[in-house]
Amino acid sequence: MTRVVLVAGGAGFIGSHLCEELLKQGNRVYCLDNLSSGLKSNISDLEAVNTFMFQNADVRSPIATPEKCDAVLNLASRASRSEWETYPTEVLTTNAAGSRNLLEYARACKASYVYMSSSEVYGNPTVVPTPEDYEGRVSPIGTRSAYDEAKRFGESLAMAYYREHGVRVTIIRLFNTYGPRIRGDAGYSRVIPRFIEQALDDQPLTVYGDGGQTRSFVYVSDVVDAVDKIMQTECSGEVFNIGNSSEISIVELAHMILKLTGSKSSIAYSSLPADDPIRRCPDTTRAARRLNWKPNVTLEEGLERLLAWHREKS
Repeated sequence: MTRVVLVAGGAGFIGSHLCEELLKQGNRVYCLDNLSSGLKSNISDLEAVNTFMFQNADVRSPIATPEKCDAVLNLASRASRSEWETYPTEVLTTNAAGSRNLLEYARACKASYVYMSSSEVYGNPTVVPTPEDYEGRVSPIGTRSAYDEAKRFGESLAMAYYREHGVRVTIIRLFNTYGPRIRGDAGYSRVIPRFIEQALDDQPLTVYGDGGQTRSFVYVSDVVDAVDKIMQTECSGEVFNIGNSSEISIVELAHMILKLTGSKSSIAYSSLPADDPIRRCPDTTRAARRLNWKPNVTLEEGLERLLAWHREKS
């Protein structure tokens, strides 16, 4: 069945992959993005498709499309630590006022609504792997709070619209997604693209702290698959961790990337940023049970794919 889907933040890293997949399935896609961190180049190949429509707009303004949408995917937010610290008010208002506008639009269209939240809502968890019913250990005034609390509020607002107005909402908590188009340039860099670009340039790989802190990385195609399964499942009012349960320390990740690239780069240690979580790993039992979903791309395989993309574009 052909659907009309609004993807807010559709020119971003994950959003552009979702737009691609939705179009491949024969859907009509409205991509809404103000290009504050998304890139027009991420969707340049899609603009020739007559079922793809791009709107350069900010979700903090009222949402309007020429036709009603059947589904709304909300990925609209800056999403790297340096952005949270540089643009904290924008991050907070995008996930507050922006989310409300998108929820009002979904309510008017009687559309389903998927909110892309984050493992950041758990803060520095004491339970790892972390299940969805863990309530979080977050500082409301810490250096990460603009993003952490923005996502927590976005979740609360989505559930308010579900309970008060009957909007069919589903919340996804993403854990460290990576893949082609993830930005590694200054101001946007996450650890994987930063390490890869440093290794390919024979620059020291910057590891914060002693590198013993852990993360769990999920490849972007597995995230797209999870969203697709959610859109095909009646799971209103539910929350799903979407990530990979394979946990790796940051220093181990650095050595893996050095091996895969063949780089002779050294590792440079720097002080650990404030409020940096010690461990981050999801319990994905609920997604496996309710959605029949699991990640299929191993970290080594995903890194090899990302390296191939980096080499192709350079």
